[in-house]
Amino acid sequence: MTTYLNPDLHCHSVVSDGTLEPEALAQRARANGVDLWSLTDHDEVGGQQRAAAAARAQGMAYLTGVEISVTFAGTTVHIVGLGFDAQDERLVAGLRSTRGGRGERAQEMAGQLAQAGIPGAYEGALRYVGNPELISRTHFARFLVEAGVCRDTAEVFRKYLVEGKPGFVPHRWATLGDAVRWIREAGGLAVIAHPARYGLSANEEYALFSEFQQHGGQGVEVVTGSHTTAECAIYAGMAREFGLAASRGSDFHSPSESHTDLGKLPPLPGDLPTVWDALAHRILRPE
Repeated sequence: MTTYLNPDLHCHSVVSDGTLEPEALAQRARANGVDLWSLTDHDEVGGQQRAAAAARAQGMAYLTGVEISVTFAGTTVHIVGLGFDAQDERLVAGLRSTRGGRGERAQEMAGQLAQAGIPGAYEGALRYVGNPELISRTHFARFLVEAGVCRDTAEVFRKYLVEGKPGFVPHRWATLGDAVRWIREAGGLAVIAHPARYGLSANEEYALFSEFQQHGGQGVEVVTGSHTTAECAIYAGMAREFGLAASRGSDFHSPSESHTDLGKLPPLPGDLPTVWDALAHRILRPE
């Protein structure tokens, strides 16, 4: 069994809502000491071949990755898939169906922003989109900063694009069971991404972990860019309680926007089983 000292199994490229190409992300990850990497673009595996080739050329081990949007208890929750076959037809078709409503949603978001006195938001957001099928709130947020409406994306998400504010349009994503099944049928392992971010009640969160486990989910992000030290401890406890493997990922999107850089995370608690041990047979080794 190989010991990985600095895995980073959650980040995004221009294929979804990041600002860097997969090759630039691989280079940045390696420069920051990452030895096992995964690109986990939202609802899309189109960057996997490039990312895997770039990682191996940089001397890093690689796991295929994706982050699937799920609706659970009326909230958008994200499930990361790792170590799957990126050509699996059922997974690719499922992701395509999940992406399907983004265009109409984006037009509705732009309409609301226009009513709030901010015209041209759809066209402005498109300038930041590498893949028009994946236009998202993040692309609108970058436009609002560029247009001088807000100082930064953090201010955007206080004043716009969230429930009760202009530009918020809910979208019904995949079900939890769908997402876990697609990942498992493609040979991968499903992971609850950054669980502290969802604002679920204690009962809702327990239901999420329970249902996830019942569907065959096997992992949870314990250490991630948005978790505090206390939250890392909480989800280490949840991993132990539910018998889940622990994952670690920065959720890096952009050098100018992300709070945590690739590879700059604290270690996992030493007693937890890890997703990379569970997926040892699926890891692509360096060239």
